[in-house]
Amino acid sequence: MTDDRVLVLDPNGADPDAEHRTLRERGPATPVDILGVTAWSVSDPALLKRLLTHRDVSKDGRAHWPDFDRTVPVWPLALWVTQQSMFTAYGADHSRLRRLVAPAFSARRIAALQPDVEALVNGILDGLDALPAGTVADLREHLAYPLPIAVIGRLMDVPADRREEFRTVVDNVFATHLTAGEQAANTAALYGLLDALIEIKRAAPGDDMTSQLIAARDEEGDGSALSGTELRDMLLLLITAGYETTVNVIDQAVVTLLSEPEQLAHVRAGRCTWQDVVEETLRHEPAVKHLPLRYARADIPLPDGRTIRAGEAILASYAAANRHPGWHEDADRFDATRPGKDHLAFGHGIHFCLGAPLARLEATTALRLLFERFPEARLATARHEVERLPSLISNGHTTVPVRLRPAPAG
Repeated sequence: MTDDRVLVLDPNGADPDAEHRTLRERGPATPVDILGVTAWSVSDPALLKRLLTHRDVSKDGRAHWPDFDRTVPVWPLALWVTQQSMFTAYGADHSRLRRLVAPAFSARRIAALQPDVEALVNGILDGLDALPAGTVADLREHLAYPLPIAVIGRLMDVPADRREEFRTVVDNVFATHLTAGEQAANTAALYGLLDALIEIKRAAPGDDMTSQLIAARDEEGDGSALSGTELRDMLLLLITAGYETTVNVIDQAVVTLLSEPEQLAHVRAGRCTWQDVVEETLRHEPAVKHLPLRYARADIPLPDGRTIRAGEAILASYAAANRHPGWHEDADRFDATRPGKDHLAFGHGIHFCLGAPLARLEATTALRLLFERFPEARLATARHEVERLPSLISNGHTTVPVRLRPAPAG
C-alpha cells in the first residue's frame, strides 16, 4: 500500500516504534514533513541501500537541493545540511576529505585502543563501585556519556575543561524540539568552541586528529588542503559523531538487557557474545533514527511506480528499515542469539561511518565490564517509564536509572 499524503514526523519522537510502523505501511518510500521540510522517508532496506549507493543521490545540498537557500534560514536542522565536511560532500570532495581521517580509524589503530578503553571503563566503574548499596545511578550520565567523551576528547585532544561545553552544544544539535532561533544560537556557540580549539592546537600542535587536520588546512600546493570552513566542519563532524551515537548504543543495550534478563542470561551462558548484543542493539535500536538529508540529482523511479523527482530531498529512515519484516523474521523482537543481525545503523556505501569500529569497541567493552562488576544490577523503574530523548534523530533516553546493587536487608 502506498500513501502520498505527507506524514508529519513527531519532533519529540514520543512513539517512534508506532511511527516507524506507519512509515513501512505506507510503502518503500513515503513523503514526510521533517520540521517543515518535505522529504521522501525511505524505510525499505533494499531501496535504501540502492539509494545510498546511487550515482544520482547526493549529500551536497548547496549543489543539488533547489530549496537550500530558502530553507536554511528558517529550518531548525540547518546545520545538518550547511556544514561542509565529508558528511555533506559529494564525489571527489568526499573522497578527498575522507582520505584525511580514514587512517586514524584503521583496524590496527582501533585495536591498539583496547587497553585505553578498558582503563577508562574501569575508572568509571570504580566511581560507581564506591556508591552505597541500593543507590540508583543514572548510567547514561555516569557511563554512557563519560566513556565516548573521554575517548574522542583524547583522539581530538579537546582540553578537559572544554569537554562539558562541547557536550552541551552537541546534545542540542540532535535536539529536534528546539526552534530555528535556538538552534542558530547553539550553532554559533559550537563554532565558537571549535575556533577556540583550533587556536589552541595551532599554537601547540600534538599527535592528535585536530593537529592533523590543522596541518592539512595549512598545507599548500597539492590540491588536498582543507579550506577554513572545511577544517571547522570536519572537527564538528568528528566530535559530534564521535560520541553521540556511542552514548545511545550503550544506553539502549543497558535498558534492554535489564528489561529482558533472558538476553543477559544468553551472554552469561555463552549462547551469544557481547559483540552479538551490540550488533542486535544496533539493529533493534539504532543510535540514529532518521538521518537528514540526501537529494536526487535526477528522477529516480521507485518500485511501486512513483518517482522521486530531481531536486527532492531524501530522508534515510534507518530505524524503520532495520525492523522491516521483509529483512528480519520477528523483526520487532530483540534477540541477541539471532543468527543474522544485518543493519544500517552505520549507514551504507561510501558514507558508511568511519567510526563504527571504535563505537563497537567502546560499547562492547563498557557492557562486558559493567555486568562483570555489577551482576546484580537492576533497572530502577519499569521500562515504559524510562523517558525517551525529545528527538526524531537521536535514539536514546533522558536517563537510565539503575540500582547497581540491592539495598541492604533491614
